[in-house]
Parts: sequence; C-alpha cells; structure tokens
Amino acid sequence: MPKVDDIIATACSEKRTYLLENESKTIMQTYEIPVTKFTVAETEDAAVKAAEKIGYPVVLKILSPDVIHKSDVGGVLININTPDEVRKGYQSIINNVQKHKTNARIKGIFVEEFAPKGIEVIIGALKDPQFGPALMFGLGGIFVEVLKDVSFRVAPITKFDAKEMIQEIKGYPILTGIRGQKASDVTALENILLQVSKLVMDYPVINQLDLNPVFSYPKGAKCVDARIILEEKS
Repeated sequence: MPKVDDIIATACSEKRTYLLENESKTIMQTYEIPVTKFTVAETEDAAVKAAEKIGYPVVLKILSPDVIHKSDVGGVLININTPDEVRKGYQSIINNVQKHKTNARIKGIFVEEFAPKGIEVIIGALKDPQFGPALMFGLGGIFVEVLKDVSFRVAPITKFDAKEMIQEIKGYPILTGIRGQKASDVTALENILLQVSKLVMDYPVINQLDLNPVFSYPKGAKCVDARIILEEKS
C-alpha cells in the first residue's frame, strides 16, 4: 500500500526503527483498524484548532523520534478540556521533554481523542527468527502484567484462529459479560487480529507491533496506543 510504503521508507531514510505514533496509527487506519482520532500540531494555535475539531476532552502527547516512553519524561497529558488547558499543556510537555532530553528532536504535539473507558485488551505481533510473525492477544492493563494471560498464534491466521485466541484466555468470561457488565464486541476484536495478521504478513520488515490498550466496547473497539518497531538493517 503506497501510504504504508512511504511511511516505512521515510523511517528507513532517517535510520529509524521506531515509528512515530502518527505513523503507526496512519498504518492502522490504512488497514481499517479503528484508532482514536488524532492530529499532529506544530504550534499552540494548531493544537487548539485540532482539539476543537476532534472534540473535548483530548489527550496531548509528545511526538519525537528520540522519546519512546513518553510518560517517563512528562510527555503525556490526559483529559484536557479547554483551549487554555491545551495551550498550557502544549508548553508544559515541550518544557518537560527538553528538561529530560536536551537534544530531543520535537516534531510537534500529538493531539488525540480521549477515548471512553472500555475493557482493556492488548493485541501484538512479534517476529520470531524461526517461525516468522506471531500474534498475541490478552487482557490489557494489570491483567497482562500480573496474570500473563495471553494467547499466541503464528501468522497468517484465519477467522477461526482469531476466535480461538480470544476464547482460550482465562479472562474470556470478562469479555462475555459478568456481574451485570455488558459483553464486549468480540467480532470487532477478531477483525483487528485478522487485520494485524495481514499487516505483518504484507510487511515482513515489521519486527514488533503493539496495540495497548485497545478499548473493547459493547459495540466496536478502539486502539488507544499503537507502536510499530521495524527490523534493524544490517
């Protein structure tokens, strides 16, 4: 796909293996994987216009090839509700990043929709030297960190594989609705798994892909954070 080809070519020309979040989410959109609405703003005024177009509340994030873990350097602000908060947040993030990483190249501020809370799941892919890309699915948040409740399949996967991946985790009953909680749209999660499988098969240069968290809703799902890491060229 030309847009994906261009993004990867740009990263390679800049000797980057880590794609910026706007690049990763543009790739997701190209593969019809639902993501939060977003815009890259290079000025305070542009950030305010972006926030008003997306609709409050919004999230602000640093966009820099030198900052992978944004929260660690004060590069993320959530639940921003007014133009004044956008302006203050814009400068606050840039000041925080420059304080922690003096030489960081700042591309702008990522202005993003503040997605309503859903059941958190994680969807990922990792290229195995022997078997090629393997997909992962599990509950997100503390569940994946503490319980390690995840399932794996070697790509490419079928719709049946995607359904099995979801159903075989121990936390599956949480997705089907328990204690009055509405059931998640499991079909939407299956579709994301299938599209991620297609993406990593189409682009073997992708070494790692993380969608974490993906918010699962009674109708649909939405990827809040997306990360893609390319193979290092020898």
